[in-house]
Amino acid sequence: MVEIYYDQDADLEKARNKTVSVIGYGSQGRAQALNMRDSGLKVLVGLREGGTSWSKAEADGFKVRKISDAAEEGDIVAVLIPDPAQPSVYNTEIKDHLDEGKILGFAHGFNIHFKQILPPRNVDVIMVAPKSPGQRVRETFLAGFGVPALLAVEQNHSGTAKEVALGICKALGCTRAGVLETTFKEETESDLIGEQTVLVGGLIELIKKGFETLVEAGYQPELAYFEACNEAKLIMDLVYERGLVGMLRAVSDTAKYGGLTVGSTVIDQHVKSNMKRVVRDVQTGKFAKEWISRFDSSSAALEPLMKDLEQHQIEIVGKKIRRMAGLEK
Repeated sequence: MVEIYYDQDADLEKARNKTVSVIGYGSQGRAQALNMRDSGLKVLVGLREGGTSWSKAEADGFKVRKISDAAEEGDIVAVLIPDPAQPSVYNTEIKDHLDEGKILGFAHGFNIHFKQILPPRNVDVIMVAPKSPGQRVRETFLAGFGVPALLAVEQNHSGTAKEVALGICKALGCTRAGVLETTFKEETESDLIGEQTVLVGGLIELIKKGFETLVEAGYQPELAYFEACNEAKLIMDLVYERGLVGMLRAVSDTAKYGGLTVGSTVIDQHVKSNMKRVVRDVQTGKFAKEWISRFDSSSAALEPLMKDLEQHQIEIVGKKIRRMAGLEK
């Protein structure tokens, strides 16, 4: 059974006497830095000099340092920059400042699990991973609640790594919702598999192919967009709020019957077999090896893939529909 921790299981004092250096000020970096500061922790931000986030962090009232200086000053160094940038930044700006007893933190386990970052043995290595975009992490905190999170300890040199990680979870507001204990391996692999088969890759292809099928059958593209894409949000909102059965209870009987009798003939065992291949590629490190080989040129690698999707008819029609709905200018 998974261990789940709540407010009463976490002691904020375990983290309060430490300086937290947040490396990066994107979606997660900003939200986590603000939440921790509001909870009473001492937080500073480490950024590239001249980067666009420097003035933004200063405007939010943070002390901003060069990454190397922040790593030197922090007792907890929370690395919240994109995966491809982490190894080089770690090796050039952080590694030499990890004195014994410091804590190296992450919000995703990729570079630790796949050994792109090799911390010294005399530091703690932890992961605190809110299961939500940064904006939602901040919004729920300000509303007096929080988002669920994952917690993992890779190295426990001090003997108190888990307690400190729970203190950070509490400072973020995550223990109000619940914090699940996992491992770097489990978090990393399940995250990659979920992104590729369902959350990003699976949904994109399901929506695209539904749209294409309707258009090729002679239906107007605008109507196809509503049916295959626009209404997907409404259904997912119901699933998020009520679960699969709750969603079914909220739709028409015609939708229930069609969905329950036809859905499994579309997303069938062949699709599941493809998903199992994805699992093998992630678990064996095949996907990681391919992605890591493109770390240095990640933007260039992604650009043609993004351009292909931008030119798809569903995106062209979608812009029109989103403007109609007031969602896009």
